[in-house]
Amino acid sequence: MYKVLTVAGSDCSGGAGIQADIKTITAHKMYALSAITSLTAQNTTGVYGVMDSTPDFLSNQLDCIFTDIFPDAVKIGMVSDKELISVIARKLKEYKAKNIVLDPVMVSTSGSRLLKDGAEQTLITELIPLADIITPNLGEASVLLGRDINTVDEMTEGSEKLGREYGCAVLIKGGHLDGLATDILYDSGSIYKFSSQRINTRNTHGTGCTLSSAIACNMASGLSLNESIENAKAYLTGALSSGLDIGKGSGPINHCWRL
Repeated sequence: MYKVLTVAGSDCSGGAGIQADIKTITAHKMYALSAITSLTAQNTTGVYGVMDSTPDFLSNQLDCIFTDIFPDAVKIGMVSDKELISVIARKLKEYKAKNIVLDPVMVSTSGSRLLKDGAEQTLITELIPLADIITPNLGEASVLLGRDINTVDEMTEGSEKLGREYGCAVLIKGGHLDGLATDILYDSGSIYKFSSQRINTRNTHGTGCTLSSAIACNMASGLSLNESIENAKAYLTGALSSGLDIGKGSGPINHCWRL
């Protein structure tokens, strides 16, 4: 059985973060491991509190995982503190982790900023260069580039700039643009476009977490990056299409739609 590690924050309402990742990994019939960076008090209407793990405890979690059940892929989500980011970077290098998918979570779906002061720069300098692929949405790509991204052409230009700067593949997600749900991948000098039908639903809580975890699952099984993204988008489209409607705000998707 393939093993996938998620390093992320906990969502007590179950729709995003560690909970979304574990559901996604399980739905792919793989074994889920988790290292929790933060506890959050949140639901479909917003984020109401964040309590970070200590650097020592996060380091302990990662040591326990890598020395016993070595993951075939690693997905990294919300890490709000620069010391925690440094711990993750150090452990990824120490254990020579492979198939690293980094979702640079900076702002929640409900609009809450999730990075503390100084964490953004540490993410850029220490963690992004270790990733095989990063998966920013339009807002996160705009932060990384220092300018707004509003069109597919700007996504294409931005993904190439980030990819060349950080030496990794970059998938900019265009879910907030009108028309088809189009994502742009820059990988090793080439540009690829992935488009799927847009699902008309307000319930998109945890979509970024889910897509990056699904990509990690496919990479863990040995598929190419392009195949991994195609499969992950198909899985996400199915989860969005299933019509789950829970909560008063932007509700979660149905991670178990194909089980």
